[in-house]
Amino acid sequence: MARTTGRVTLPSEGNFLEETKDIMKRWGADALRDSDGTKLPEEIKNLDAKIYTTYFVARGHNEFAKEHMEECQQLYLMSRRVTAAEEKVEIPFMEGYFDQQVTPDYVHDPKHWWEVMDRTSGEIVAPSSWEVNQRKHVVVVNNALPFHEYTVSFLVYAIWDPTQMYNHITNDWGDKPHEIPFDVRHPASGQFAREYLIQWLKDNPRTDVVRFTTFFYHFTLVFNDKAKEKFVDWFGYGATVSVKALEEFEKEYGYRLRPEDIVDNGYYNSTFRVPTRQYLDYMDFIQRFVARKAGELVKLVHEAGREAMMFLGDNWIGTEPYGKYFPEIGLDAVVGSVGGGATLRLISDIPGVKYTEGRFLPYFFPDTFYEGNDPCVEAKDNWLGARRALMRKPVDRIGYGGYLSLAYQFPAFVDYIEKVTEEFREIYDNINGSRPYCGLKVAVLNCWGQLRAWQAFMVAHALWYKQTYSYFGMLEALSGMGVDVIFLSFDDIREKGIPKDVDVIINAGAADTAFSGGREWLDEGIVTALRRFVWQGGGFVGIGEPSAAHFGGRFFQLADVLGVDEELGFSLSTDKYFSKEQEKHFLKEGREENFDFGEGVKNIYALSDETEIVEYSHGEVHASAHPYGKGRGIYLAGLPYSHENTRLLMRCLYYSVRKEGEMMRWFADNPLCEVHAYPETGKYAVINNSQESQSTLVYNGEGKASRICLDGCAIIWNTI
Repeated sequence: MARTTGRVTLPSEGNFLEETKDIMKRWGADALRDSDGTKLPEEIKNLDAKIYTTYFVARGHNEFAKEHMEECQQLYLMSRRVTAAEEKVEIPFMEGYFDQQVTPDYVHDPKHWWEVMDRTSGEIVAPSSWEVNQRKHVVVVNNALPFHEYTVSFLVYAIWDPTQMYNHITNDWGDKPHEIPFDVRHPASGQFAREYLIQWLKDNPRTDVVRFTTFFYHFTLVFNDKAKEKFVDWFGYGATVSVKALEEFEKEYGYRLRPEDIVDNGYYNSTFRVPTRQYLDYMDFIQRFVARKAGELVKLVHEAGREAMMFLGDNWIGTEPYGKYFPEIGLDAVVGSVGGGATLRLISDIPGVKYTEGRFLPYFFPDTFYEGNDPCVEAKDNWLGARRALMRKPVDRIGYGGYLSLAYQFPAFVDYIEKVTEEFREIYDNINGSRPYCGLKVAVLNCWGQLRAWQAFMVAHALWYKQTYSYFGMLEALSGMGVDVIFLSFDDIREKGIPKDVDVIINAGAADTAFSGGREWLDEGIVTALRRFVWQGGGFVGIGEPSAAHFGGRFFQLADVLGVDEELGFSLSTDKYFSKEQEKHFLKEGREENFDFGEGVKNIYALSDETEIVEYSHGEVHASAHPYGKGRGIYLAGLPYSHENTRLLMRCLYYSVRKEGEMMRWFADNPLCEVHAYPETGKYAVINNSQESQSTLVYNGEGKASRICLDGCAIIWNTI
């Protein structure tokens, strides 16, 4: 097969010209980029490649920032909880925070902008009852109620960008200056951002692509006093707050946001929280502002004859690529980090841009590229996890980040990525923009809907408790499955109903989270719409604690559809007789391993003998099916990602709509293998998702089977 080139972006750095040329040739790279902490010298910029240059709008300009410290970005933070032992209590509100990252805002009157809460009663403490000791960073509460807990929600200035801080510490940058983030909502900062870009474009004529990293506001990332992460939410709007923003919000919306609307009992409106109307209003307010201001900068880039690319990370808040204001920015491209199939689809499915690019792992950083470690291990896992999703909807380009000089010291890694880049181009060229075969249309129902398509949590250290098992495992399984996937919010159903072309609805996650829905299930219109949908032939798959909201003697509000409910302890006096597991069932077929529900949800019981119990152990149901009119409800106690669980979910989808016979079109019986067909191009591919050789029966579009063998990680392309 002839060697191909292109569609690959390579990081480079100074004093690395010949090695860069070598890797460009081997990996077929046609674009070069800098990274945080590196710059491309002119000799590398003059190579035959498209040049990406990282551009920071609101950081990396310390000379300006130090002259306008009153325009630094801000956050609302909540102190630790302090229990009053007497009528006077002191709250050391900066305790536990990193004073090199944040500093209290004493410029604006704390009595007006801060809030002291009695967390035991839930009441606001009157400003007349507390004072601030600015020298000690302590709030003193007078007339406190003994043995009540108190907190203070306080404004700070952000004086160190958290991404640069992380890179600074990870890469031991020593005395390199801390980059101070400023807020373009303020007049001087907004003017500076525009004028600096105009001059920068003149000073960087060799830059072809301005890689905005990203625009204005960082996702919520706060460090503790040990310089370790304290709170991180990749979706968090905490760093968008400022006195000016709060004033403009009140003027536009007619009501004032409280500090509590932002700190949210210390949860900071994390993506797991069911959003309040106030928080949704604030998100919309920020998104409109960011789209307008970012659009002004992108227009300057276009007027200079360059392309504008956005990095989907760091300062990305307000630029949600599936949001209704994103098209107004006018970007040419989006690049993001690929952690697996779901994050690949998050990038590749973005509408309204000319091309998308995935930055694959590992980063070329010393925490991976050190003597004695094999970076190929992470690279192989990352590539195989993402490749399933590439087969459904590929990004247009791939690339890497970090220090190329580090990666170059590992020849086996260089050899492996050479194979990866070649295989990527083969996949892209064979798919050729065509739509893959989709047997069903599946809608994932949560509080966020399309705004956060393919997004659950986006940080490496997220705890693997039951909601992440249920929701992330489901997303990762769907990302490479032969089904069409959309995302619905509860508001979508209220406003427009369930789309007529949807076959199956999935609701997954822990009770009271935004993924399961929490209080949204108390809306009788939502419940009756879902019941009607299944009764008329649709499928409903619930994972974890679907439709969970305790009301009317039920915890699962769709218990009648699912045929199961969760015991909360209130009905222990009621006998439960239905526990017989079916020996044979469609959901069990083809399994070579025991079921794996992860931590799963406990105390699930069947409601009647109509419930088809697929797995029953430890006195509880973990997998079941239940007929409901023309459709079915399916229940799974958990779904950590695995190839076996991907196959289980696929069976659940088809069984829920009574189309079991149609599952065998473009199908591999070995769960470690998958088949992807492209009727428009007349091609199909069989892929081995494991690193070992596999044998599988492959069913074509007519359901006829033939056996093939594949080497580890192999792809076999055939003509339909």
